[in-house]
Amino acid sequence: MRAATFSCGPFFIANQFDFFDIEDYLKFALSAKSFNHIISDPIMQDIEPYYNWRHLYTSEEDRSSPFYGRTYSEFEFSQTVYNYYIHPQWDEFGSKTLYMKILFADYEQNFAIIELLGEWNDAIENDIMTLRRDVTDILYKKGISKFIFIAENVLNFHSSDDSYYEEWKEQLEDDGGWVVVLNMPEQSQYDFKRSRLTNYVQLMDFPQWRTLKPEFVFQQVDNSMMKRLM
Repeated sequence: MRAATFSCGPFFIANQFDFFDIEDYLKFALSAKSFNHIISDPIMQDIEPYYNWRHLYTSEEDRSSPFYGRTYSEFEFSQTVYNYYIHPQWDEFGSKTLYMKILFADYEQNFAIIELLGEWNDAIENDIMTLRRDVTDILYKKGISKFIFIAENVLNFHSSDDSYYEEWKEQLEDDGGWVVVLNMPEQSQYDFKRSRLTNYVQLMDFPQWRTLKPEFVFQQVDNSMMKRLM
């Protein structure tokens, strides 16, 4: 079962019951299921990164990628979000609760599309520092200045101060770049907007992104950003 199915079902439940903590939500979601059913539950371990662009790009084969050379198992589950196993295709980058997959990178057009899974926690884990230091700053040095993050499966967001975001925006603006987060769930947007991080990172809804090639996703987002920045 893919992320689209996940984003419709559990996010509806989360909105209904006002969950603001991923661990509480996952406990709730699994509480009604027997142990025998957990292994087939789509909530976490069956959510794979989007795979229909893999004939165009794979981060483990990209020498400029921070994940170059990584190998993956389809059967060994070792990574967790709050003790719940996630699909082994997701990449760990230093956060305890947030994982990612670089779906596409184009060093000529200077953009990357990255899918996220888990909880984005700046308050405790300082995820933004780790994200920048171990992923985006590496890509930036290789020419990437426009970042599209797909956040449909970011179940929660906890903010800290905005200094890393402000610095990030200033860094990318020098090269005409930006950061856009697509399809972040409402409960995750709450703290993001409350902390005024939209001064530095743009939130957009783009539910049909899977129907397009990555270049067309970028073109639509880039066109929207040009209109916003005019």
